[in-house]
Amino acid sequence: MGDERMGADTDDRGEPFRILFVCTGNTCRSPMAEAIARAALRDRGWDHVTVESAGVAAFPGSPISGGAVRAAARHGIELDHHRSSPLTGARVENSDLILTMSPSHLRILVDLGAEARSAVLPVFARGETEIRPGDGVQDPIGGDDAMYEATFRELRELIESALDRLTPILSPEP
Repeated sequence: MGDERMGADTDDRGEPFRILFVCTGNTCRSPMAEAIARAALRDRGWDHVTVESAGVAAFPGSPISGGAVRAAARHGIELDHHRSSPLTGARVENSDLILTMSPSHLRILVDLGAEARSAVLPVFARGETEIRPGDGVQDPIGGDDAMYEATFRELRELIESALDRLTPILSPEP
C-alpha cells in the first residue's frame, strides 16, 4: 500500500482522513468493522478520521444480519439501523485508506485503480504487504451467534492493530 495520503491527517482542503471497510454484501463484516473503528476512533480522540463501509456485491438498503446486530450489542454497539451500501467508484475515489475483508475484495479495488490505498485488513494490521494463504476475516454469514462473536472479536483486534499502525501519522498533535 502506498503512502500518497498517509502523511497527513487532513488534505489541502482540510478534509478528514477517510477509511473505508469493504466486504461482500455489507451486511456483516464491514459494518461491524465500521462500528468497531468508529468507537475506537472516538476513544482515541481522532475526530479528524472518518469511517464508512461498503460491499462489492451489496444490494442497496439491505438490513444488517441479525447475528452481527447481536454480536455488536453484546459489546455496547448498536447496529440495527445499518443498511447496506454498494462499493462505487466515487466511494473508492473519496477514501484515503480502504481495508478489505479478503484478498478477492482487494482484487476488485486493484481493478478500480485503488491499489496504492488498499490492503487486506489482516495484512495491513500486521504491517506487511505480502498476502498469506488464509488471510482474510472469516465470513460469519449463515453461521450461528458464536461465529458472529468470533468475527467481531477478530475485527476488534485487527482494527486496534491497524489504528496503532496509523498512530504516527494520524494521532493529533499534543
